[in-house]
Amino acid sequence: MQKTICDILLHNTACLDESMKVIKGKSIAVLDGRILEIADAKDAVSRFSPAETVDGSHLLWMPGLTDGHMHTGQQLLRGKILDALPMIWTRIMLPFESTLTPEMMELSAGLAALEMIKSGTTSFVDAGSYHMEQAAKVYLASGLRGALSHSTMDDSKLPDSIRQTADEAVASTDRLYEEWNGKGCLKIYYSLRSLISCSPELITEAFAHAKDRGAYLQAHMNEYPNEINYHLERYQKRPMEYLDSLGVLGSNFISAHSLLLSEHEMDLMKQYGVKAVHCPFSNCGKAAPNTPAILARSISTGLGTDGTAHGGMSLWNEMKIFRSVMNVTRGTAGSDPVIMPAETILSMVLNGGAALMGEENSLGAVKEGYKADLISINIDQPHLFPTNNMTHTLVESVNAGDTSDMMVDGKWIMRNRRVLTLDEEKIMNAAGRYFEA
Repeated sequence: MQKTICDILLHNTACLDESMKVIKGKSIAVLDGRILEIADAKDAVSRFSPAETVDGSHLLWMPGLTDGHMHTGQQLLRGKILDALPMIWTRIMLPFESTLTPEMMELSAGLAALEMIKSGTTSFVDAGSYHMEQAAKVYLASGLRGALSHSTMDDSKLPDSIRQTADEAVASTDRLYEEWNGKGCLKIYYSLRSLISCSPELITEAFAHAKDRGAYLQAHMNEYPNEINYHLERYQKRPMEYLDSLGVLGSNFISAHSLLLSEHEMDLMKQYGVKAVHCPFSNCGKAAPNTPAILARSISTGLGTDGTAHGGMSLWNEMKIFRSVMNVTRGTAGSDPVIMPAETILSMVLNGGAALMGEENSLGAVKEGYKADLISINIDQPHLFPTNNMTHTLVESVNAGDTSDMMVDGKWIMRNRRVLTLDEEKIMNAAGRYFEA
């Protein structure tokens, strides 16, 4: 019998299936950046002719994680935000980002890419900052799948270095889109950094440009009480209702954070197919989202880290925190200890993440025909093995450092925790010099 040619055979391994169950004794064949077949390991050697075979006997292969909301431009703020007094946006973050240079953004992107790779994050949505062309160069070299944005505001009170008119702000994203959208595994999204800092003209223009290009648009939404009050005072509408009144809501909109949503706002999100993303560690300082009500409306929802400034970029940490927050704030009140099961949380990161990347039905599952964005977890460790339920153990016990290998689009990015696409030592040395200066 003629053997089937493939690029890589992940042989005799465990893998996470579509139902979030771990199955053993499988071999995963990868060809041309996609999963060709998932076969029984006992038959794989006789059926496939791979260019490379990887022993998976001590590994669990699963889809790479998607960070649905992060900030490359805040990478150098690690350790500065925790326990800081409000408002950190106006006192710390905005002043810092207004002083970013191309060199700082290149370093930030290198550090962010390394952190994501070594944490098992294969794709991400960046919330937008400045000098994003420099970030795009680094992310292209890293091989990660990412969506980048230019920070978009037209508030006249912004620092001189980042102050723009509505036309100038949208034009900045237009240029980023024309130069970088579709290069490697990169996409360009439009963004609104904060509705409070955006005029109605900017909001409608940004949405129009995104729609014309078939691009997504993201905004920080319903994150703070003062944001809600601002819109109620000026427009007698809550933020999502205000966007609806402008006629801009659609399935290409990502509502980042989505904490203080009314029932009507959630109904609007369902009506228009708006996508949501929570950032559990960061959100704990503001509010706990009503995720059960959001998911009950079949609103696609993912998880993000909010970037390194908010506790690092491990989605494994975010999953643990999220489950605890849901149990305390939603489960306890209704005596429902499984208000947010492990399978649901994993699905949010994987399937919800795929939707945030605009990759439904091509990412988020170990499935034939899907893109080979895969990570392996070293399960042969005392804190992971043995276990009665490996799906539960993934959520409650796996840490960033348990990620052993990573491929994106069928290309290796990390093997045995050694990053192959970036010079880790060079980037870390540059970071040390930055903080010593």
